[in-house]
Amino acid sequence: MPAPFHSFGVSHISAVVLMFAVSAALIMASRAARSPGFDRALRWTLAAFLLGDWALYLLMFYLKGWLALGNVLPLNLCDWATIAVVVTLLRPNQRSYELAYFWALAGTLLTTITPDLQYDFPDWRFVFFFFYHATIITGVLYMTFALGMRPVPGSIRRVILWTLSYVAAAGTADVLLGTNYGFLRAKPATATLFDAMAPWPWYIAECFAVAIAAMLILYAPFYLAARARSLGAQGAR
Repeated sequence: MPAPFHSFGVSHISAVVLMFAVSAALIMASRAARSPGFDRALRWTLAAFLLGDWALYLLMFYLKGWLALGNVLPLNLCDWATIAVVVTLLRPNQRSYELAYFWALAGTLLTTITPDLQYDFPDWRFVFFFFYHATIITGVLYMTFALGMRPVPGSIRRVILWTLSYVAAAGTADVLLGTNYGFLRAKPATATLFDAMAPWPWYIAECFAVAIAAMLILYAPFYLAARARSLGAQGAR
């Protein structure tokens, strides 16, 4: 029997620290290489890892007989973040990047801090879970700090609209299929941040408020930097 998962245990903290360490190493390597070929190879490798891990995770569920309507459809927010990250890694562009940036750092990062996991390392579900979510975050950090991509003033409005579209898609599937994508019908069975929120359905509104606050915080450094550059340019005239 696999050992039960322990939040903020040695395995959990090690996985999170390793995620940021690998991200920093790849960013520094890209900056040192200053090679379009190296950058392209790294981006495509990250995209391949993401898609491969996603496919292997589904394959393992199929082989174990666990594949069902509630976990086979790409209707978790991390699934949509994966698509945005892969698209941006393969073909860097502003619109998919801003979705990847906010969904990964406001959603996927929180998932790694309070994961919906039952079993600890070295169980394969632990390994797949953290490798998958860490690769999403690594991809976004790489695009931000190695490629210099940034959210822009209109990003938050567009991301909110896309997030509402996600909620509509996941909610519709939940109603029609009896699933729980996006945890829109019930909280996770394991200990997560949801435990500090109100009962259903009120925690859905709380999640939206937390998401807006997180997006504003994530955009703030770029807004302040742009504001400082603007004031500096005015002062230099």
